[in-house]
Amino acid sequence: MILVPAFAALVALANPQGPDSLLITSAQLAAQVGRPGLVLFHVGPRPDYDSAHISGAQFLPVQDLNPVNGALSLELPTPERMDSILESRGISDQSRIVLYWSSEWMSPTTRALLSLHWFGLGDRVAILQGGLPAWRAEGRPVTRDVPTPVAATGRLTPRPRQDVVVRADFVQSHLPPARGVAIVDARDTVFYLGRLPGSMPRAGRIPGAVSFPFSTVADSSGRFLAPTVLRARFAALGVQPGDTVVTYCHIGQQATAVWLAARLAGYEARMYDGSFQEWSRGPYPTVTSARD
Repeated sequence: MILVPAFAALVALANPQGPDSLLITSAQLAAQVGRPGLVLFHVGPRPDYDSAHISGAQFLPVQDLNPVNGALSLELPTPERMDSILESRGISDQSRIVLYWSSEWMSPTTRALLSLHWFGLGDRVAILQGGLPAWRAEGRPVTRDVPTPVAATGRLTPRPRQDVVVRADFVQSHLPPARGVAIVDARDTVFYLGRLPGSMPRAGRIPGAVSFPFSTVADSSGRFLAPTVLRARFAALGVQPGDTVVTYCHIGQQATAVWLAARLAGYEARMYDGSFQEWSRGPYPTVTSARD
């Protein structure tokens, strides 16, 4: 398990984020709840938030981090929209942000994490290891009280990054036999094998992609697997040390869980934001057999 050595590690914008600051334990978070500068986001269905959340947590609908009238089901917004949304939640250049999920469905939370990384807040944001279930399993308090709305907007300096997501042209230019990039399909195996199209225009997968279902990055308690275990899993798929891992799924949500797993395992990782929704719409090759 990767833990944050000290929550103050999330504050220093000048320090590049490493895998040891991507997760925070319940004990570490409990020591920080209520302190100035902490912004806590509850991600999940609204009824879950209304019934129980960590004190001070704001409810964050993932669709708030989606563009208005986007061409795809899920995309990164413009920097201006992201800036407006985050500032309205009181986030400033001095904020520390913790995200957690309310139930077993972790991928909306990892999608929010990736969005914040892309916006340039990666060194000040972490996910609660195991989410709210882990918090409650340790007997820590929850509440139904909704925090007082933010009285004043924050002041953020946008720093969008170019090394978090990739587009279809990048994926196409790195199809096998290109080296140094491992394309990883985060969907369930039935979609990877092309047995079902789901809601996509075509069934199949990106040529050369390996299968790492997003549902397998955590243990039965919902905690992310240890870095050594994740590295072994990626290695078994043929991912080499030094490779850049590029993940994709149906619409760009499930893939963020595997993107985070790759980061925890020590790989440079990016996510194909258009994912198979965009790929299967376009003039790009797909594979539907058991083997490429």
